[in-house]
Amino acid sequence: MAQKTAVEGWFSVEPPALVGTRCAACGTPYFPRNEMACRNPGCAGAKDGSELEPYTFSTRGKIWSYADSRYKPPAPYISPEPFRPYVVAAVELEAEKIVVLGQVVPGVTVDDLAVGQEVELTVGTLYTDGEDDYLAWMWRPAS
Repeated sequence: MAQKTAVEGWFSVEPPALVGTRCAACGTPYFPRNEMACRNPGCAGAKDGSELEPYTFSTRGKIWSYADSRYKPPAPYISPEPFRPYVVAAVELEAEKIVVLGQVVPGVTVDDLAVGQEVELTVGTLYTDGEDDYLAWMWRPAS
């Protein structure tokens, strides 16, 4: 089976990292990728059509919030059959101070997590279609 990213261009697999953009003038980061112009109202470059550059995000952060997902989400989300409950976490990235939502690795429950707990980015299988494994970024407790 081949491995493919579930969302093209949003993250890298080796090494695991979220990929976005940032403003060349003020450094404001954007995830997912922003292709238009800086949206930071305090950026002088936003008024002039500042340049956005590719940016790789930090891979560690702290849990801001988390929850159990015990129901199968509607399309276009694709989940494994049979559906297995999973945990999601909103994580404030250490360096950028933005919050990114993502699944938590299988086997970790809400009882294993706490607000403020340090986590790190990894990649795991979101679903399999019989031919390929589709990968997504996930959070796991930091070692």
